[in-house]
Amino acid sequence: MNDIATIGYEGAAPDAFDAALEEAGVELVVDVRAMAISRRRGFSKTLLSARLRSNGLDYIHLRGLGDPKLGREAARAGNMPLFRKIFSEHLETATALQDLETLRILVTARRVVLLCYEADATTCHRTIVANRLAKCANLSIVHLRVDRGHTTSSGRSRADHHSRQGLAAA
Repeated sequence: MNDIATIGYEGAAPDAFDAALEEAGVELVVDVRAMAISRRRGFSKTLLSARLRSNGLDYIHLRGLGDPKLGREAARAGNMPLFRKIFSEHLETATALQDLETLRILVTARRVVLLCYEADATTCHRTIVANRLAKCANLSIVHLRVDRGHTTSSGRSRADHHSRQGLAAA
């Protein structure tokens, strides 16, 4: 494996979301939400993991890689520098470092996608996680997109490719 993928489910219908994962050859969905709950039907932890399993995909929730409440509030307010500062500090906690190591091990053996809500990877903490992992594990990043219930960009050929980037670029 030489890349890690990310995906957000904002605006996505479950079937289109699942199709994007299948098209990209995903084997393991790593949920990096602090709280794996959702108002969007089919994207809360229990229903999501069951649906993924029925499609032959594995699921794991790495809560330590979720954005803390203050970071989410800063992002919602549009204060991206504060959001990045809060989340970068969070990534230095023992729990986050342990989950980053777990993730590093997982990507060496499987095609992994990092899951969060936001459709736009540039404003989501999953990109910071992916950047950190890419830097330490020599990976490239592929951002998968599902737009309004239809796959608009997925896989290697149609995805946004980002070469290894440092945390500051996120």
